[in-house]
Amino acid sequence: MAGPSVQARPRVGDSLRILAIAPTSFFADYGCHVRILEQIRLLQQCGHEVHLCTYHSGEDVPGLVISRTWPLLWRRELEVGSSPYKIAYDFLLGPLALRQALRLRPHLIHAYLHEGTLLALPTSRLLGVPILFDFQGSLTGEMIDHHFLRPGSWTHCSLRWLERNINRWPAVITASSHHAADFLQSDSRIAPSCLRVVCDGVDGTIFRPGLLSSGERQALLEGLGIPCAWPQDRPSHRCIVVYLGLLTEYQGMSPLLEAAAHLRTRRPDVHFLIMGFPRVDEYRRLAHRLGVADVVTFPGRIPYDQAPRYLALGEVAVAAKLSATEGSGKLSNYMAMALPTVAFDTPVSREYLGPAGCYAPPGDAQALAEQIEALLTNREEARARGLQLRERALQLYSWEVVQGQLEAAYSQALTKGGLA
Repeated sequence: MAGPSVQARPRVGDSLRILAIAPTSFFADYGCHVRILEQIRLLQQCGHEVHLCTYHSGEDVPGLVISRTWPLLWRRELEVGSSPYKIAYDFLLGPLALRQALRLRPHLIHAYLHEGTLLALPTSRLLGVPILFDFQGSLTGEMIDHHFLRPGSWTHCSLRWLERNINRWPAVITASSHHAADFLQSDSRIAPSCLRVVCDGVDGTIFRPGLLSSGERQALLEGLGIPCAWPQDRPSHRCIVVYLGLLTEYQGMSPLLEAAAHLRTRRPDVHFLIMGFPRVDEYRRLAHRLGVADVVTFPGRIPYDQAPRYLALGEVAVAAKLSATEGSGKLSNYMAMALPTVAFDTPVSREYLGPAGCYAPPGDAQALAEQIEALLTNREEARARGLQLRERALQLYSWEVVQGQLEAAYSQALTKGGLA
């Protein structure tokens, strides 16, 4: 059977056959997976055929064509972040991707994460198909964040060498922020011509303010176990601070709970709604130790299609992420909801939120608490910041903008691969 290199070559705007490789437990309602899901939906809307290869663990999504590896008999849980079990899944995912490529004969391989690019290389070389690598942060940086790797160790140095080489293989690398693109240029000496920024987009008609009536809000709060009638010694109105994302240390969970402790006595009207997974029980125990269990609710994993309703409960949003290289897709959702947002002062947070964001030094729980308190105290300023953030989201992070960025990246990858 003839490979793509001898077929009729696609032109920009033609319908493409795309093999997507995602070495993760897709789908699991968090940022990395939301980016994959929405990009595939966007590509389908543009008329492209997308076939996704991923791990066995994870949920199917209606409308997506997904092939999964064989299961691991000794491991059924979702793989979130670095895990030794991912190595076993990757050994199964590589041959699966090759089999599907031989059947599909793709025009392009869209590889997510470094592992996906590594697994895509044999298929790319065999069929002469270009790789587009969706960079979502440093591979070794993530391993260090998850305490899976010790900085400066022999293993760390070896994997850094592998990571830098993987960065040089694809025809094009897409990054979710200009900061990530700059990191790739400085760290791996990737030429600017090989880099494209493809932002984390948001649908402003779905993520929007004013979603809940007062009755719907009350019912949702009661469903979360947050009483609407407070004890006599507390204010009748409760201000909800929302977070939605992974519950991990590099997402700033400990400083966030410490900030709740700082606010506990000064603002008895504040309640933290911390939504996401994994490690829910671990952070519940930390909240008990810090004495804030009565003002913090952990509902666990929130389905992505329900995220706007739960975020609509908030008066302030918080993003305490500490990672230096990863994106922060939750910010575009907060912004579209017109939620005034407090974040740790990282380059990615600055890039997304701009001058309308409120910032605290990374890891500083007291400063985080002070910024949250300032927004809750000055309601007019908070409202103005929220509206500015929504306008910024609609201008910079709409799916129409992302579609143009993605199409430009595909066109460049096909051109460099000799297919356009």
